[in-house]
Amino acid sequence: MPRDLAVNKPERSFCPNCKTQIKWYHNLPIVSWLWLRGKCGYCGVPISSRYLGVELLTGALFLAVFLKVEPVFYLPYWILISLLLVATFIDFDFFIIPDEITLGGTAAGVILCGIFPALMGTDSHWLGLLWSVVGAATGYFLLWGVVELGKLAFGKKKLIFPPDTEFSIEQTGDQPVLRVGEESMPWEDLFARESDRLILTVENARLNEKRNAARELVFFYDRLEVGGEKTALADLKKITGQVSQIIVPREAMGFGDVKFIAAIGAFLGWQAVLFTVPMAAVFGSIIGLGAMVIGRREWSSKIPFGPYLALGALAWIFAGPELVRWYAGLLVPAY
Repeated sequence: MPRDLAVNKPERSFCPNCKTQIKWYHNLPIVSWLWLRGKCGYCGVPISSRYLGVELLTGALFLAVFLKVEPVFYLPYWILISLLLVATFIDFDFFIIPDEITLGGTAAGVILCGIFPALMGTDSHWLGLLWSVVGAATGYFLLWGVVELGKLAFGKKKLIFPPDTEFSIEQTGDQPVLRVGEESMPWEDLFARESDRLILTVENARLNEKRNAARELVFFYDRLEVGGEKTALADLKKITGQVSQIIVPREAMGFGDVKFIAAIGAFLGWQAVLFTVPMAAVFGSIIGLGAMVIGRREWSSKIPFGPYLALGALAWIFAGPELVRWYAGLLVPAY
């Protein structure tokens, strides 16, 4: 989806290297990859083992659903697992979860719960639909609250630089780019909402090659404010100078995660939401700490939360109620 491709554009799968359309007998899941030894049948360039891994994981999870749940749940859970898998790998690559998955998944969950009300533990189609909406709303507003509280608590990050560190902001294509020393940051990666402010403490600032005496430059996504004067960013082709401090806006998590948990709630209900969110935090903490222990701190510096929400949802499908009962027994032992 982020690459603007689809199953019918082009009509069949193609080699990522030579772009040759793959024949059907070279496109059998798992079998063809092993038969061709992980290489394109035309140009011989290796094809990532991730294709094999995703195919194996998808098949294993579909089989697990078949073995674990009642037949009425097969189709809805297979659809949900497909959404979880797609969201997970897109989030790992791009740090986004497309609306086709989150909003489309929410709509699919509500419709399926209306058709299969047993998903919500009822025989009534209308109650199934209603409880699905409640599950989606519970997920959305729960994580929305986390995002807003996180913004209040951790919404700014202060970066300190050595004296005489050069910076520039230049228009390159559709978006400006902020460069500080040897590092560069796309403008759109710095702002998540209209109210976000990027504050630079500077010396010898030059705006469109004109000297400016301001010591503090306050940027919004579309404008610069200096001493109460606002200038559209589109009118500033180049800004340079030396920077000693930058205050960067940041979010606790993206709004794609908020919509993603709504989709999960639409399929699995509000109880699953209250289980999935803390389980996702547990999974994320374990993996983040593990990365630090083995010396791969960079793995934990920017962690997408969507994959851990997906893990939490899978934990609910296959063992959630049992885990809740076990944990409740620890808190309130039976006498």
